[in-house]
Amino acid sequence: MEFTTVSSSDSAKIDAATDAPHAVADHAYGQDLNHLHKPGASYDHEHDHFDDDGPLEENPLWIADHVSLISVGIDIGSSGTQVIFSRVNLRRMGEDMSSRYFVTSRETLFESPVALTPYQSETRIDESALGDIIDGAYHASGLKPEDIDTGAVILTGEALRRENAEAISAILAEKGGDFVCATAGHHMEAMLAAYGSGAAGVSSDTGRRVLNIDIGGGTTKLGVIENGRVVSTAAFHVGGRLMVVDAAGRLTRLDPAGQHLAHMAGFHWHLGDTVTRGDLACVAEWMAGAVIRAVRDRAPAPEIAGLFLTDALATTGPIDSVMFSGGVAEYVYGREDRDFGDMGRLFGTAIRRHLDSGALPWTLLPARACIRATALGASEYSIQLSGNTISISNPGALLPRRNLQVLAPPFDFAGDIDPAAFAAAAAAHFTAFDLVEGAQDVAIALRWRGLPEYGRVAALAQAVIAAIPNTIAAGRPIYLILDGDLAQTLGAVLREDFRLGNDILVIDGVVLWDFDYVDLGRIRLPSGTVPVTVKSLVFGQDGGAKPDAPYHDHDHHHHHDHGHTHDHGHTHGHAPHDEG
Repeated sequence: MEFTTVSSSDSAKIDAATDAPHAVADHAYGQDLNHLHKPGASYDHEHDHFDDDGPLEENPLWIADHVSLISVGIDIGSSGTQVIFSRVNLRRMGEDMSSRYFVTSRETLFESPVALTPYQSETRIDESALGDIIDGAYHASGLKPEDIDTGAVILTGEALRRENAEAISAILAEKGGDFVCATAGHHMEAMLAAYGSGAAGVSSDTGRRVLNIDIGGGTTKLGVIENGRVVSTAAFHVGGRLMVVDAAGRLTRLDPAGQHLAHMAGFHWHLGDTVTRGDLACVAEWMAGAVIRAVRDRAPAPEIAGLFLTDALATTGPIDSVMFSGGVAEYVYGREDRDFGDMGRLFGTAIRRHLDSGALPWTLLPARACIRATALGASEYSIQLSGNTISISNPGALLPRRNLQVLAPPFDFAGDIDPAAFAAAAAAHFTAFDLVEGAQDVAIALRWRGLPEYGRVAALAQAVIAAIPNTIAAGRPIYLILDGDLAQTLGAVLREDFRLGNDILVIDGVVLWDFDYVDLGRIRLPSGTVPVTVKSLVFGQDGGAKPDAPYHDHDHHHHHDHGHTHDHGHTHGHAPHDEG
């Protein structure tokens, strides 16, 4: 085995012999820790090197604590597309002995107009025209893809159709660089709306049980929030842009769902028909009534139940208040009066008339500022370092790993651990995020509480095994991330006591939440830690100009509530991004 050891005075020199393959196991006895790897060589770890010379601002420890990022957020929905660039400054709270980064300031560098998502046909999005919109935003901002440190893309509504998603992903890879691409399904989109609208924040602050109704261009998303936490979600097929007319009243767009809604209101429309303003108003009135009935009635009538894209909203207690979000909400709250040739204005004002007449028995909460889409999909990054008691069966196969979605099933590990109860909670969580257990790799985040007694750790291991049967059967790797100091013990119990043959990575000392994605870097020596870059879906609270077209399938902002104060930083240029 040959690799070059490096002194502090010669740390930049890489000997030709460093391309010899070697692994973490070669350092098990502490030999030759301080060396560098030749680019392209086979290795499964990294090293920390620190120099004492130079100004404070150039010291790697100082740089690691102070981070400035350029972030892009791209939101592509059924109706609207928007690109937003931001600069985010972060600092690690080292005095609190914390490895978490917190946003100290944020500024919007450029916000594109909300453009109508371009279509080739009734359901096929024009990816070439979409690419032109993204190109135009980059050009207008003066930024290039290589200038961007972080980014996120959110696809919703029609953009989620298979042919659309594949074509859009290809164009984004070409135009925008390497982003997290979170294809939000109906349940996840409803959750994003509930957090982004401010409803979750109001619920957390006041203890109210709030229903958030997010009405976009294609669908309506419902979310019930209790003490700041979304407890139930649903979606149905009513939106503001399912039918569009030109100046002469001719139907230039009529989605199948729009045709069905018109039929329910007593009209048999086809694409190209000419319709009157009065007829449109009648359809809008029926749609508004459908929204009211869908959220008010515990057992919706068949014609309303048939509109649901998910199971009907499961409610287990009384609603205190209601809040609206999404493009149509601009009309509900009287913030927009322009007409874009669709149902938006008629639909939104009809809903407001129903509300003013007492159609819903709950208090209408005022919309928070910037409830329209401003920074949807903008992401902020964090780098955390795992505890040094990691358990990893195969470093070369499991690390590095990029864009791993995090699931944090709500479960109390403080008392006796019931494996079946945790498995049920995990299954519900997979469904809530529109994921199929075993179909893709995920990182399961666990909140450990209590003593690490063998019986409790074994019960935790059983709970994990019960929660991911398809993952285990398929031979997929298992990624577990804990906040408590338990990784080595849990990993050993899973492999040795339960004879689990899958590759297993268990790291601890890291706090993760739903909506996070993580990059896992190679093991670092001599500390024996793993860099964990956390990519969180964060929704801006700063305002923006009125959009050119108000309909997004969701227009959200993020309110930091019930512990979701995860504004993150990322030491760009260091592990793990350069390790992939």
